Amino acid sequence: MNFRLHYNAPVILTFSLVCAVVFVINAFTSGALTPWVSLSHFSWANPFDYITLFTHCIGHASADHLLGNLTFILLLGPVLEEKYGAKKILLLMAATAMFTAVLNLLFFHEGLWGASGIVFMFIMLISFVNVQAGKIPITFILILVLFIGREVYNSFDDDNVSQFAHIMGGIIGSLFGFIGRK
Repeated sequence: MNFRLHYNAPVILTFSLVCAVVFVINAFTSGALTPWVSLSHFSWANPFDYITLFTHCIGHASADHLLGNLTFILLLGPVLEEKYGAKKILLLMAATAMFTAVLNLLFFHEGLWGASGIVFMFIMLISFVNVQAGKIPITFILILVLFIGREVYNSFDDDNVSQFAHIMGGIIGSLFGFIGRK
């Protein structure tokens, strides 16, 4: 038997690798990349800040934060990339990053970084993998109640976690799950 490594989910694997490399570089440079991979000091007048509407999701605050997000991304992402295709998954990831960033800027004063919004989009979207026309999966309803309900409950804590990004990611995953079934 001859086994070879297979780059089976290029978008997911590349995204995960970029997140890990950015984290290591940022750690060894005392946060030199933080302004480029977080949404903390945004100015609507600075064209370079618009990049962070997308890149905030590749920066992470700690190794636990990174590993927690990558665990879900590497677990759920390949299944979703196979089901929907690399282009759609990349588009969904970019849309989730942008929508969570813009809405965070409009409604909150806290910074934003990490792939948690994407993780929650994946969590909601995975419940639609085997959906049949005209049917709403009970797993979707249970995931919605458990994950989104938990985030709404946790939003009352002062913990520097953007539950809003989690909820927005979940909403985007849910909408695409219903709309993008075909």
